This record gives sequence, structure tokens and C-alpha cells, in this order.
Amino acid sequence: MDIFKANTKKETSEAAAKAASTNLQEAISTNGQARFIVATGASQFDFLNALTADTSIDWIKTTMFHLDEYIGISDTHPASFCKYLQERLVDIVQPGTVHFLNGETNDPPAECNRLNRIISQHQIDVAFVGIGENGHLAFNDPPADFETEDPYIVVELDEACRLQQVGEGWFNGLDDVPTHAISMSIRQIMKAKTIICTVPDERKAEAVQKCLQGEITPMHPASILQKHPDCTVYLDAGSASLLTSIS
Repeated sequence: MDIFKANTKKETSEAAAKAASTNLQEAISTNGQARFIVATGASQFDFLNALTADTSIDWIKTTMFHLDEYIGISDTHPASFCKYLQERLVDIVQPGTVHFLNGETNDPPAECNRLNRIISQHQIDVAFVGIGENGHLAFNDPPADFETEDPYIVVELDEACRLQQVGEGWFNGLDDVPTHAISMSIRQIMKAKTIICTVPDERKAEAVQKCLQGEITPMHPASILQKHPDCTVYLDAGSASLLTSIS
């Protein structure tokens, strides 16, 4: 795992987007296509803005997989990750294939199985992820399941995670935030050839310190990134403020 630090969120996000573009283009050049996973959330705004502005990517040759989605909200809800990705990525660059999660499903395990069958047929070239204020990776809140081989799982969201969603303005109050979601599992994320983890903002500093310089443990889910052979975490001055020995 490598750490890249810039002074501002914009610089951090632009550096991550440049690396993302390089990885996508290399996969297309080598294999004729690129398969990627993409995260959502307020921390990814600048990253996605920079990535979708890159005209050198042949997006029609890419396949996108959805990282996570709330259970029980429609794709028109302001907090829907389907809506987020549709507006901030899909409508802009039009990937060749898009695999969304259906948060409105009446049978979440069956929805997991549907995506499990699809993603199990593909090697993911690059995963674009973030780290939550509670250290979560995707919606794998602590204590995360480091053992399941299922690519997508149903998870219960802890209060810290749900409060983060309120704090970012996606919901009016805690009672409005769903209690469960479908999330890509830890092991499936770790199967990506390359991981680009973009984590700006001082509010993430404690989680960043615990996950990047602490013990690898399900209590700090993103700590597992320390074990990935090709992962770079992109930080700004705020999110890196508690780290030691980082220039």
C-alpha cells in the first residue's frame, strides 16, 4: 500500500483521477476492455468530476460495477447511489456496460445472488473506493466480515455510518437513514488488481490514521488495504493530519 498526499482536496482528487485514467487505459490496451468498481459519497465528488472530464478514456470499452446501495429507497431518492452514479458518471461518459444494484428489491439476498453471478465471471481491473468516518470500506461497517467469499452481501449499518450520511446532507435525520444495505464484500474489493482509495477531508483523519497505521482488524475495516499489493491511498492535508512519518 502506498500513500499519496497533496495539500488540497482538489489536488488529491485530480491525482487519483489521473491514476484511475492510466489504469483504465492500460486495461483497455492490454485486454480490449476495463472493468471497474466505483464508490459514491461526498468525498468522491471532485474525483469523479476530474475522471469524467478526462477525454482520453474509451469509456465504451469499460464495465462498471456498483459498490453498494441502501435497501428500501428508490433510485429517485436524493441519497440513492444509483441516482448519484447515473448523474455523476454514467450519463456523462456512458460506460459500455453498467451493473447497478437494485435497492428497491423485495428480496435482497436474491439481488446479491444476481450480482454475484455476474461479477464472479469478471476480473476487476481497478476499484475506486473511499474510507468512511468509522473506517468502513464500502458499507462494511465494523466489525466487518473479512472471511466471506460472497461478492455482495446484506449488511446492517451502524449508527456512526448512518450519522455520517446525515452529516453529509443526504438525509434530514437519523431516522430517515436505512438500517440495511447491499455492499460489495471486503474480499471481493480486495480481488481488484488495483485499488485507488480517495479520502479527503479532516473529518476522515482519525479513521485514516487507524486504518493505515494501525492494526489490521475488522474493527477498522479499511485497514485491510494495507495487505493489497497495488493500492494507493490519496489524502489531503486534513485527512493525513494524524499520520506519522508522512511528508
